[in-house]
Amino acid sequence: MASSPGGNGNFDSGLEIKTRSVEQTLIPLVSQITTLINHKDKPKKSERTQAAVQRVGQAVSVAVGRFVAVGEAIASENQELKDEMGQACLEARRAGDAIAQLTDTGSAVSPPPPPPPQPDGRQTVFSDRTGMVKAARLLLSSVTKVLVLADRIVIKQIVSSRNKVLVTLDHLERVSTFQEFVQIFSQFGNEMVEFAHLTGDRQNDLKDEKKKARMAAARAVLEKCTMMLLTASKTCLRHPDCESARINKDAVFQRMRCALEQVIDIVTEARGCGDNKILPASIHDGIKDFKSSVECLRDNLYSLSPQSVGGQLEALVERTEDFTDSAYTSHEQRQAILGLCQLARQDTQQLVAAWAQASVQANEATEEMEVSIVKTCQSISDLRRELHKVASGRASDLLKVHGEQLPLRSLKVAGAEGNLEAVAEYSRTLTEQKEQLVETCRLLCHVSGSEPLEITCIHAEETFHVIGPQIISAAQTLALHPSSKIAKENLDVFCEAWESQLCDMVLLLREINDVFEGRRGGDKRPYLSLPRPGKHSASLSNLKGAKAVKLDAEEQTSMAKLGLELRLLSSDVDAEVDKWEEPEHEIVRQSQSLASMAYSMHLFTRGEGLLKTTLDLFHQAEVLSEEGLQLSSALRTFCSQLLDEEKTAVAAETEKLVALCQQLQAGAKTPAQGKTATFQKVDSCIQTTRSLLAVVLSLLPFCNKLNRKYKSERSSLGSPQDWKERPDASTPVQEGGALNGKSSNGFGVKSLDQHMGALNLLESK
Repeated sequence: MASSPGGNGNFDSGLEIKTRSVEQTLIPLVSQITTLINHKDKPKKSERTQAAVQRVGQAVSVAVGRFVAVGEAIASENQELKDEMGQACLEARRAGDAIAQLTDTGSAVSPPPPPPPQPDGRQTVFSDRTGMVKAARLLLSSVTKVLVLADRIVIKQIVSSRNKVLVTLDHLERVSTFQEFVQIFSQFGNEMVEFAHLTGDRQNDLKDEKKKARMAAARAVLEKCTMMLLTASKTCLRHPDCESARINKDAVFQRMRCALEQVIDIVTEARGCGDNKILPASIHDGIKDFKSSVECLRDNLYSLSPQSVGGQLEALVERTEDFTDSAYTSHEQRQAILGLCQLARQDTQQLVAAWAQASVQANEATEEMEVSIVKTCQSISDLRRELHKVASGRASDLLKVHGEQLPLRSLKVAGAEGNLEAVAEYSRTLTEQKEQLVETCRLLCHVSGSEPLEITCIHAEETFHVIGPQIISAAQTLALHPSSKIAKENLDVFCEAWESQLCDMVLLLREINDVFEGRRGGDKRPYLSLPRPGKHSASLSNLKGAKAVKLDAEEQTSMAKLGLELRLLSSDVDAEVDKWEEPEHEIVRQSQSLASMAYSMHLFTRGEGLLKTTLDLFHQAEVLSEEGLQLSSALRTFCSQLLDEEKTAVAAETEKLVALCQQLQAGAKTPAQGKTATFQKVDSCIQTTRSLLAVVLSLLPFCNKLNRKYKSERSSLGSPQDWKERPDASTPVQEGGALNGKSSNGFGVKSLDQHMGALNLLESK
């Protein structure tokens, strides 16, 4: 966040900015105000310079007037904010008027006398710099307050939406007839869609990555539980006297209520959640803190006591018991961990001895102590590496074994045959798998490397812990009613949720490994599924008359492997893009867009995301092919600066990309009659997209290498851009500048949407 004039980076100590939309709206205003405050005038001022500064001051004043109109409109629609918002708007208006007056140099023909020099030696066009600083602070503080107050309305909307969902959820739980259930579930579905949109916008807007991860986990539960709630409720209505069906249904309702409360806790920052929810102590954090404490001794021998360092190490070693006490840890792995713990103890003891000697003799770190610090840090790093190896290896092995889904298949068969004994036997097998997966998630949490990934590990652990027993109760219900189609469908839904979580765990493991190896920072990139409204709309005409179809459970299962390959490829593309030094490079931006759309197609194969029907998918495939052709154009432009051999290599891959884009476009536009033909078209689109992404993945590292090479050569010769005369440093930014329509509030509040034009603080002249 840019700091305001005067050094108060938070604008108002009582206001904490928690969302990106508020921050992004303030940044350009800060930029313009800072330009005015820090403006350095030439010894001889020109009328043009004075007029430019005056225009900026007047434009800020006019823009503040529009902004205040937004705040006043909000206040009139929300009585509970009327007094606070009115006061903030009044302060903002006063500050804007003051800035306009201070930058008004007058309309006289002859220029006014130069202002007296400021204490720091600078001169300004306006004569009262102290007054300008005061007005700027008041403006930034009041505008921030207006934005933060407006943000409360978003929170109010989300809470109100949750309350509606809860009321309908209670009604759903008490229905006794199918007709009543269908009617209320339709209402529930509409309310959940509204809640999903509001919370999705909020999740994307949050600045705190921990809150974003918690929100994502809670929303994932709600999304998956909605389908479970449908089939579990229908099963209970069909078999009202079945105890296992009731248990199955009750568990779904309870989980949905918990997830709804978690979302509200995050949004409202209730004491039970939000920032105050403490994550379990992880070994990664313990190692990080221990190494930091040890390395601090280089600068200050008395920064902490030997007892505290020893205590930190013992607490860390105690946490490794989750590994060493596990029945699934091999003897060799257990001995390796214990050996490294003992080595860390020995190195720490040597460090403490050298530390004590240095404190008496030198009062600063000695060479012997420096060696001990290095050895201690190395041994603790070796321990971390071994723990990561054990956790990731365990997870990888489990996912290979459980990827075959043998217990789930056996449960389905035994349930359909009405074989309660077989169901009980396979339930025990599934329970053992569940315990292994739960423990593995706990170990991964220890080595995840970032708080968002820790939260994702905890979510995975909770999901396996809850869904395992739900699958068993659904299988028991089917075994008691083997001819029941709805009981079979219900079991399928819960099994799909289990399989979906296994797929998520594959991706989670990959991200943890990427963070450990330094390839990623541990924060997930947000993806956009559908193209923006209005963009590529012409392609919709090609799909007129096509029938929108959803993949059924069997088709989703057969697509799961292909979809996962697509997800992994999109992750690889993202990883390669992150290695580029120029994030705004055309090749980078187009590649990111392709990865984003491929990810949305992956979600489609799982029945998730914004692509709900095959029509959505085919439209997305057309858009993706157009983006791919734009990337091809960017690659051809890039080729023009390459030598012959390099140009030939890039051009050859580019032609492959063009061919695949044309193939994808043609396939997406080809009509498909009947379910089988539609499924084959879906399969073809996803396979072509996979091949297309593979070509992009092969091009990115090669182009990055060439780009760095030629950039280095150009910089050594001197870029022509550097020879151009730079604009005078004293010239103010253009009217409009950073504030010209670049900010967005992202609030989603009706009244703000109606007045969004006023938030574009300066107009282009």
